Amino acid sequence: MSSIPTSTNPAELGFDPDALREKYRLERDKRLRSDGNNQYQEVVGDFTHYVDDPYVETRIEREPFTDEMDIIIIGGGFGGLITGARLRESGVKRIRIIEKGGDFGGTWYWNRYPGAACDVESYIYLPLCEELDFVPKEKYTHAPEILEHSHNIGQKYDLYKDACLQTEVTGVEWDAAASQWIVRTNRGDAMRAKFVAMSNGPLNRPKLPGIPGINDYQGHTFHTSRWDYDYTGGGPEGGLTNLADKRVGIIGTGATAVQCVPHLGASAKELFVFQRTPSSIDVRDNRPTDPEWAKSLKPGWQKERMENFNTLTSGGIVEEDLIQDGWTEIIRNLISMANYRGKGFDRAEVPKLMELADFQKMEQVRARAEAIVNDPDTAESLKPYYRQFCKRPCFHDEYLPTFNRDNVHLIDTQGKGVEELTAKGVIANGEEIELDCIIFATGFEVGTEYTRRAGYDLVGKHGVKLSEKWADGMRTLHGLHTRGFPNLFVISNAQAAFTTNFPHAMDESAQHISYIVNQCLSGNVNSIEPTQEAEDAWVEEIISLARMGERFQAECTPGYYNNEGKPNPKSVQNMAYGKGPNPFFAKMKAWRDEGGMEGLELN
Repeated sequence: MSSIPTSTNPAELGFDPDALREKYRLERDKRLRSDGNNQYQEVVGDFTHYVDDPYVETRIEREPFTDEMDIIIIGGGFGGLITGARLRESGVKRIRIIEKGGDFGGTWYWNRYPGAACDVESYIYLPLCEELDFVPKEKYTHAPEILEHSHNIGQKYDLYKDACLQTEVTGVEWDAAASQWIVRTNRGDAMRAKFVAMSNGPLNRPKLPGIPGINDYQGHTFHTSRWDYDYTGGGPEGGLTNLADKRVGIIGTGATAVQCVPHLGASAKELFVFQRTPSSIDVRDNRPTDPEWAKSLKPGWQKERMENFNTLTSGGIVEEDLIQDGWTEIIRNLISMANYRGKGFDRAEVPKLMELADFQKMEQVRARAEAIVNDPDTAESLKPYYRQFCKRPCFHDEYLPTFNRDNVHLIDTQGKGVEELTAKGVIANGEEIELDCIIFATGFEVGTEYTRRAGYDLVGKHGVKLSEKWADGMRTLHGLHTRGFPNLFVISNAQAAFTTNFPHAMDESAQHISYIVNQCLSGNVNSIEPTQEAEDAWVEEIISLARMGERFQAECTPGYYNNEGKPNPKSVQNMAYGKGPNPFFAKMKAWRDEGGMEGLELN
């Protein structure tokens, strides 16, 4: 691991920063498209089977609910489970989680593709480990253990009681006379609750590329979030034996493909990987948990570790990096740099030094591709030319070597993507490739409207819909409340805290929600909502702070981080709190400690 450079001389650096900037610009321009997010299509009509639940053997039959809860939580992923757990700890009794899947788990209920694992250290990624007296068995544990942990949270906090699984919310409306929300579902429910918390999750709605001819292909297809083991054989650990005589294509080379491509390459007769932009593939170095280390952990270990990681990945300074992985490396190098904390250091130099550190790190990533992949042309195609955090960095030790297999072919489309699907296969770079199966590793909707991703709209006071109120961008207080929609909590990183380790931010939100709910239930408060002044002030604060990252995003290769290279006017307003997660968490704690529910209108 090299230290951060202090010189800008190309001869001393080993690379030319100006040349890299120009290379990054050219690679970005290859991916620019006029249609932005509209290049993807909704999973509707002929494609609805892509969102069916393949994991449910028996449909739960029940009568519609018209009962009352203290709070209804929409979504049974980590956000919903953590919120339910914190509410239960604080004594709230009537808690209902509504989940469209057949069980809790959210992303980890749906993502069961071979090789699926967390890419943030499992000791901090899996929530409530201390509360469940649990230490994951690997540094980056695999999906089956994460799903099992989700179920264990549900059991520990009695969240299966009153839960509605296999149920989709279709509408939520405020009953002003009763000061309650009415939640309607595809099961005919019209249940009521004093509070509603929306934990739909940022990654829950699969997306498909709008490729011409997508309806014409006659072979087998599926999306990675609904992996078809009946077709491939095998399981989450691999062994996809049914593909031994199949020509398989996978469209997409993001975090999901990086994990499943090695298993496809090991099993398929031939594998064709269609790439627009390569992912950054750094060392993963996964390893089993040392049982002696696990025994040595002291109370508070998970919180300490989470905060250590969060401080480092948001640019803060700590005396020791407890995590020691690729996420923390750039900041770790910067902190170790001579004079960084010395008296005459010009803080204005930090962005320049960070850029040099970024260049240096990405040079290492590109050198790794060149060292591992035998074919020089393939190795060059697998080199990412963009800043490390333009896209979610990936960490894997088997992905790059997979391209040394004779049966694996990288189809580099030079940023253009697949041109067309035919009855027999895929046209890319002007050539038709016949395939038995096409797998879409095209991810989830991120930049689309909140209510579209949620799958339902909300009707607040005076009949106003949330989609109408947010038509020109989100308007909230603390990313959690929105005026005109009393007793509603939005669990999201928009106008709130963005963290590399999402469950950490979810837990902070859950503790804040638990505090407010208890204040209301114990104080006989019927409804809360932000004042107009408080909401307006928060939106202005978000906008004023968010502008700091606009140039960086504009210079990035298109992807879901920057709305596919076409940031819309709402994107700045919908960003996370610009000072970073730690100042946001401190701000929320100070708000609770003050005790006056400042900015909220109580009725």
